[in-house]
Amino acid sequence: MNKRLTAISLIILLVNVYSCGSKQNLIVDETDKNLSVITVQDEPVMLEPIMPEPEILEPEITEPEIVEPTREELIMRALHEAYPDKIRQVEFRNDDWAILLDRSWFYFAEGRMLPEQRKDNAGNYRAMQFYFYPAELPPWTERSPEEVTRFRSWTQSRSQGTLRRSSYFLDALWQAATRAEVESRLVRVVFFGRRIRVHRSIQDILASVETQIRTLGRSNPQVQEWINSIGQVEGYGWRNIADTQARSYHSYGLAVDVLPRTLGRRQTYWLWTSRHREDWWNVSYNERYHPPVPVIKVFEEHGFVWGGKWPLFDTMHFEYRPEILIFNGF
Repeated sequence: MNKRLTAISLIILLVNVYSCGSKQNLIVDETDKNLSVITVQDEPVMLEPIMPEPEILEPEITEPEIVEPTREELIMRALHEAYPDKIRQVEFRNDDWAILLDRSWFYFAEGRMLPEQRKDNAGNYRAMQFYFYPAELPPWTERSPEEVTRFRSWTQSRSQGTLRRSSYFLDALWQAATRAEVESRLVRVVFFGRRIRVHRSIQDILASVETQIRTLGRSNPQVQEWINSIGQVEGYGWRNIADTQARSYHSYGLAVDVLPRTLGRRQTYWLWTSRHREDWWNVSYNERYHPPVPVIKVFEEHGFVWGGKWPLFDTMHFEYRPEILIFNGF
């Protein structure tokens, strides 16, 4: 009985010791197996420091830098989109943007569009034209003194240029480097009742243009009047652009001129106008021959640009340049 009480007393003692504010060592007199003598000796308590909760840092999220494509890249990608069956690839290589046309690389080369073996000679050529082309004809405004100076300079220097425009890219794109080569790729078509020759690549495109314009004419008297007024249509012609060393798009069979039977004193081509009017740039829209806007829109929907939107106006002229329309967001 006494042993049971002694054990119970020991348990109670242990509970009290650990519930108090100090750590205590028990010293037991081992000579007494009945644990009749127990002493307790206090010791300083060593408290462990309380560590603060670790701060959880949210990962810093940075917006990816948006790199705007360069003009060179936009032009090359527009070409790829315009001719996906001919241009296989676009990439930046050898410090320049390039396109893979069939099996040959052509480099932007400051707008010269040169094959790889000639890209280091860009200074020997004029650049190709990749230009702003508006969706709508801008409102007519009087020319500023700066514009007048620029237009006058164009007139004076046009025939004095010594550099020819590189034709390597267009020659390869249309397989038309020589007169014989391009003429082997021409087809005869009837366009608004006139027989012309054009590159076979645009034969079906022109047929669709005529079909849509004739359909418009059934409900639009202005369009029908334009159709009825057509007096002359020209397609292929092996020649340079007037007063330049650059091949005309007519020489590739990729352009058509549509003229009425009579211009009625209206102007259609800036160069013709400049021969009898020095300030040709001041010829207002009302003084120019213009096809109806719906006619122009149909041509544009099929990849043609209209020369009436050029500063050097050519209002009878349509040429196949789908890359220009894509480059300008059409």
